[in-house]
Amino acid sequence: MKSVPVAELKASLSRLLAVVKSGEELLITERGKPIAKIVPLPPGVQPEEDRLRRIAARGLVRLGDGKLPRACWSAPRPTDPGGEVRNALFSEREAGG
Repeated sequence: MKSVPVAELKASLSRLLAVVKSGEELLITERGKPIAKIVPLPPGVQPEEDRLRRIAARGLVRLGDGKLPRACWSAPRPTDPGGEVRNALFSEREAGG
């Protein structure tokens, strides 16, 4: 298991995730003390997809096929003449939310 300081993890996340994908575990350290471990998922495990399938099996959601109907692109779009939605978005971004 490779030990990686938080600073290196932040600077090299993509490269280190490739290491995890190859099957290696990473021990994350802060000031030399272990704080977390990143481990590869077992083959075939897709937690979000599995969760969605279970919810769909209960009839709570319907899984899409990933394609939008052609009519979606020509449908009328909502308007925001006062810019309230835009202002709320900017406020949220400034607040860090």
